[in-house]
Amino acid sequence: MKASKFLLAFVLFIPQILASQDSISLDDYSRAVGFLGENLNNKKVFNLHIQPNWFPDSTGLWYVHQSPEKKRYHKITLPAMLRSDLFDHQKLAAILSDSLGSELKADMLPLTKVEYRNSKELLISAEKKTFVLNTDTYALSAPPKKEKNEKEEVSPDKNWIAYQKDYNLYVKSELNNKEKQLSSSGKKGYEYASRYGWYDIMEGENGERPEHFDVSWSEDSEWIQTNICDLRSAQKMYLLDWSVDSLYRPRLLSYYRGSPGDTTMIYMEPVFFNVHSGSEIKPDLPRSTHINDVYVEWSSTPGKVYLSRSNRGYQDYSIYTFDLQTERVETLYSESSSTNIDNFTHELAEKSGLLFFLSEKSGWRQLYSLVLETKIETRITHGDFYVNSIERIDEEQQLIYFLASGKEKDRNPYYQHLYSVSFNGGDLKLLSEEDCNHRISISPDGSYFIDNFSTVNVETTTALRELESGEITLELGHADVSLLDGWTPPEIFTTLARDGETTLYGALWKPSNFDPEKIYPILELSYTGPHTQLFPTVFSRAFLLQSYAELGFVAIVVDGLGSSGRSKHFHNYSYKNLGGNLEDHVGAIRQLGERYSWIDTSRIGIFGHSAGGYDAAHALLAYPDFYKVAVASSADHDHRMEKAWWPEMYMGWPVDSAYHLQSNITMAGKLKGKLLITHGGIDENVNPSATFKLAEALIKADKQFDMLILPSQRHGYQGAHQKYFTRLRWNYFVEHLLGVEPLWNFKWE
Repeated sequence: MKASKFLLAFVLFIPQILASQDSISLDDYSRAVGFLGENLNNKKVFNLHIQPNWFPDSTGLWYVHQSPEKKRYHKITLPAMLRSDLFDHQKLAAILSDSLGSELKADMLPLTKVEYRNSKELLISAEKKTFVLNTDTYALSAPPKKEKNEKEEVSPDKNWIAYQKDYNLYVKSELNNKEKQLSSSGKKGYEYASRYGWYDIMEGENGERPEHFDVSWSEDSEWIQTNICDLRSAQKMYLLDWSVDSLYRPRLLSYYRGSPGDTTMIYMEPVFFNVHSGSEIKPDLPRSTHINDVYVEWSSTPGKVYLSRSNRGYQDYSIYTFDLQTERVETLYSESSSTNIDNFTHELAEKSGLLFFLSEKSGWRQLYSLVLETKIETRITHGDFYVNSIERIDEEQQLIYFLASGKEKDRNPYYQHLYSVSFNGGDLKLLSEEDCNHRISISPDGSYFIDNFSTVNVETTTALRELESGEITLELGHADVSLLDGWTPPEIFTTLARDGETTLYGALWKPSNFDPEKIYPILELSYTGPHTQLFPTVFSRAFLLQSYAELGFVAIVVDGLGSSGRSKHFHNYSYKNLGGNLEDHVGAIRQLGERYSWIDTSRIGIFGHSAGGYDAAHALLAYPDFYKVAVASSADHDHRMEKAWWPEMYMGWPVDSAYHLQSNITMAGKLKGKLLITHGGIDENVNPSATFKLAEALIKADKQFDMLILPSQRHGYQGAHQKYFTRLRWNYFVEHLLGVEPLWNFKWE
């Protein structure tokens, strides 16, 4: 009896033995390489997204249509709906060949820039040279030189020039050339007419910050708005650049960047000047750091502006009116939340006396209006759906055009549709009815829109539609994947969240030689946000993980509770809980394992970049018996070491114990699986210090891990370095998840 049971167990185990992959071939790598973007786009796949370029006068648009045989520049003349070539391709190829000294093919013109100037002129660039093309005579001429001085700003009436000198703001009269000094207290470190630059790299111990000149004129040329950039208490972060071949010591680089909870940051003070009187006015508002500085909008009423700001922690948002004559600040609208207010959006419609805004205060992101004079608030849209953006406000027709997702019953909640609604909330109209995601671009005059609609497994259709009705008047093209023999798009799947009720959405990629009798390790790309979501809504993302699938994995993405684009309750799960976002990913993979016999839930890998890199390392540390292999690139392993705004938005302010408890560094001792951590050596976005600190913690915990520093790379890896990292990441999973000997020397084309 015991022998029979043993024999049965052995027989049942045989298929798994036969199904396991014992080697990998150059053909596998070749298929994987073939699905990289540089080997797909406009080589094997075409028209995944046709970008419209509207003529400024709304008389038409131009676009590029591609096929395996040719690349054509078309235009559509409106309202006649006439389609023609933007230019004579043969004539342009001939004159460009003469000008550039190399023979160009008319059907594959290597244009890197095309800009419509008027009905007879285009600005074009090819092979790093720029020309003005006359489409009547087919003559090329040199483009006009840029006359704008980046260190000056001319007033709308052309009578004044504003500029900075010795850290103070000056104006000069164009009428008599007389100079007037508007500010007098500026000095190094307390600088008028300047701004904070996110990538202001300084070289050397006492390196100078790059110069910035930043002012805004009122429309009547009476007032100038600018900021005082106060660096006096700001602290720096540092980098060492080892990548200069001619230097044998590293370059010391630094930049001003505050971390969560810091008070030693750059502060920005909004300030206004009357050009004629020279008076300097500052609104009576709390002092703001560069991560929550005041946003200024000029009113159409002379001497009046709108100010908006949030305090640190992003749990409130306020909009004010500021009268420059009386110096009175008045609150127009304010909102607060027990969690965070993420991505508050508003648009002014002063002719109608209204302000429109998007808010999640009802539990869903909805559209509201506010009467500017009375402050009476009206909710315009109602329902359990998410308004993504205000696309256009038509004050003449009293209509708002907006994109929303989740409104249409029994459709994917991430698919965006275009709607119109009247200012009073009536006559809500769906303008893009197809059960797809719609990416739209509205013409300058508001008569038409271009709609690229698709899903991750439904090919893109690009159409010209009437804005008022949504009716399709002309199709511009369709995605073409006919050269991809044997490829099938990813599958969309759903699972349940940890609450057992909420539906989650993901996508799954299989190898093109998929065999349902085999058993595949599962590989996840993670980016839990929480300011975005990873579910691929458009066909141009259909190849996102196909290269990994070709190496012998089933590859997935899934969005759990805490990511964006759904209800406020759904999003709130991630607040002060970024480390908990992976719980639904674990649950989703387990449900997929129960659903599909060809998924091996004993071999699970994960990778991600930036916040996704945090996810990848955190997966091994928080779920060490579930995830087995991870590659974490350019990650913010401890949010206390990140740039201030992102953690303060999603982890809260002031800094509390949640930061410590969810740090990969403090959890280093829990590592069991195989971990590769990488970082660019001069990454000024996510400083590499957290990766070094994690490495130190892993060493102290006596944990085995792998590490790669790319000395010359910033947050995004480029060129040969990106290829090197891609090869290393592929092979890390091939070796440690597939369990076979990887190959290094394969071709990239």
